[in-house]
Amino acid sequence: MRDKLINWGLFTILSVIWGSSFILMKAGMSSLTPYQVASIRILSAGLVLTPFAAKALRSVPKNKLALVILSGLLGNFFPAYLFCIAETKLDSSLTGILNALTPLFTILVGITFFQLTASWKKIAGVLIGFAGLCLLVAPSGHFSFQNFSYILLVLAATVCYGVNVNMVGRHMQGVGSLNIASLAFVFLIIPSLIILYFNGYFSLPLTEKPVLAATLASFVLGVLGTAVASILFYMLVKKAGTLFASMVTYGIPFIAVLWGLLYGEQITLWEIGCLGIILAGVYMVNRK
Repeated sequence: MRDKLINWGLFTILSVIWGSSFILMKAGMSSLTPYQVASIRILSAGLVLTPFAAKALRSVPKNKLALVILSGLLGNFFPAYLFCIAETKLDSSLTGILNALTPLFTILVGITFFQLTASWKKIAGVLIGFAGLCLLVAPSGHFSFQNFSYILLVLAATVCYGVNVNMVGRHMQGVGSLNIASLAFVFLIIPSLIILYFNGYFSLPLTEKPVLAATLASFVLGVLGTAVASILFYMLVKKAGTLFASMVTYGIPFIAVLWGLLYGEQITLWEIGCLGIILAGVYMVNRK
């Protein structure tokens, strides 16, 4: 019972953090390019975790270092850029649906490449959660598939998530979550700085209020939405398994609903019903 409470606690915290990250992403892109926002996000996460990197380097087995770096690339670096670029063309409802394909790709990648065993009840739970998410966003927006290349960017990000969560769950059970995150992000500091430089960030009027506010939003996005969230996510993968951890993407849209309430929007019985469907799916996946 205690383990389940911890799992659900991590699930809720991650849903809140990642559900709020879309607001910070848009705030950053109000004055910065998608590449600049994503680079600051990764850079700030690396800087915050740098003090833990030396101990992590001593603790992580040498044969796991390449996997840790690959985890940072697949789980954070590539998706950060893919989502920022896609958000310039896609509406939030469509992006939310596509992002929620992560559990499905987790199952497909896991069964195909990682010998993942998933019962029909767990697969049904993933499909039920995804159906609830589709019902949630269906009345809220018009879906446009004109920008198909940007849709492929989001799909590529979810595939990266699916590979990463399976890799962590199978090959890094004995490696501490903080060690994985700190080593992965410290390695990504230099690539992020290079991208910032060649995208002209350091030539911007950095002391002006719009640029400063956008930079601050991107920094907070990196510290909370990337550094802290990555540590919690690695913990959840190891404690609750790959499928349950990947279903965090189903909780994200409801945080967006709560942000809407703060700005005077109304929550409907339809949305509450869809929440029940999604949570039922999550429960089926987590049930022993």
